[in-house]
Amino acid sequence: MTRILTGMLMAGTVLASAGAASAQETQLTIESWRNDDLPIWQEKIIPAFEAKHPNIKVTFAPMAPTEYNSAVNAKLEAGTAGDLITCRPFDLSLAMFEKGQLAALNDLPGMENFSDVAKSAWTTDDGATTFCVPMASVIHGFIYNKAAFEEVGVEVPKTEEEFFAVLEKFKEDGNYVPMAMGTKDQWEAATMGYYNIGPNYWKGEEGRKALIAGTQKLTDPQWVEPYGTLAKWKDYLGDGFEAQTYPDSQNLFTLGRAAIYPAGSWEIAPFKSQADFEMGAFPPPVKAEGDKCYISDHNDIGIGLNAKSANAEAAKTFLSWVASPEFADLYANSAPGFFSLNSNPVTMQDELAQEFVSWRENCETTIRPSAAIVGRGDPNLDLEMWRVSANVINGTMTPEQAGEETQKGLDSWYKPKQ
Repeated sequence: MTRILTGMLMAGTVLASAGAASAQETQLTIESWRNDDLPIWQEKIIPAFEAKHPNIKVTFAPMAPTEYNSAVNAKLEAGTAGDLITCRPFDLSLAMFEKGQLAALNDLPGMENFSDVAKSAWTTDDGATTFCVPMASVIHGFIYNKAAFEEVGVEVPKTEEEFFAVLEKFKEDGNYVPMAMGTKDQWEAATMGYYNIGPNYWKGEEGRKALIAGTQKLTDPQWVEPYGTLAKWKDYLGDGFEAQTYPDSQNLFTLGRAAIYPAGSWEIAPFKSQADFEMGAFPPPVKAEGDKCYISDHNDIGIGLNAKSANAEAAKTFLSWVASPEFADLYANSAPGFFSLNSNPVTMQDELAQEFVSWRENCETTIRPSAAIVGRGDPNLDLEMWRVSANVINGTMTPEQAGEETQKGLDSWYKPKQ
């Protein structure tokens, strides 16, 4: 009988201990639009975190990208959102912070690992408060078919003169469309065109900040000249480019029928799975040899703390880990083409991704000029730049008209703060 009682007491002690351990376990849920990344989080990122923090269990709960903005807002307002909120860049997340839905993260350990440019997409206009941990950016440039370059006997261009000489060589050869891009969907004309090459003209952050301050206008030469360069692309985009969609352009390149693709780094993973030729990449060519180079290294994704989370301390532990070099390396190599914004350099295992990220060593980085502050009004500057960039390439609008139209739209609602 004594043995039975002793056994029961021991069993009770074990159960009590297990219950105590279980009670200390915290469950965190991450809201996200990146449903493509579900396997990465389940198989790589979450196990790495839980190995260091066994009492914190994390669930990655993504939804369809097109539904995310409205759905996560509804959940936040209803008090049913997860502990961690994946942050879109700029105004959408800023609005959440201003409503009190996202917590300030200025004092979070690890935030010192990010520059002001890295934090700019998730910081208040006055620069005082950051409310999401920067996770990744996308970089713009050009992806090219290495076999095509060898076949035609051209080198990677460093200046605009060399760039157009390469395009001309492919046009004369006739076996490849020199460059794969259409204007039907409009957004590529700005995103992979104007925003790609423009920073070399308006000097990246210098020009972008001057536009916000009102000391530069979209009718100034440094904002108009890139349209003039885009207008010259028309001769090299192949027949019928005006009716060519974004998927058409992707297929044209990955099937080996085009030599160059004006790109965002998000193309790396899908292109690698579809193309059967070796690819390289080069940054936007500078206007003249020896010029300082600038690249669009655009903040794309961050993660913040639901201000009403019941598990704030555990969520902050997770966010500090997201701010660490360990996470930076893990995420960037799991999703090649989405580059860490952490100041600690990450070596990419994917050669094409490493080529893109290596440009940060020699070039100044900037974000898209329409993204912050000047993109809030109606007409929307981003959408206007899509439209005029496509029209300039199509030849239905002059570069000067493009500058005048976008500045007129901006003037109709935006008054720079003095």
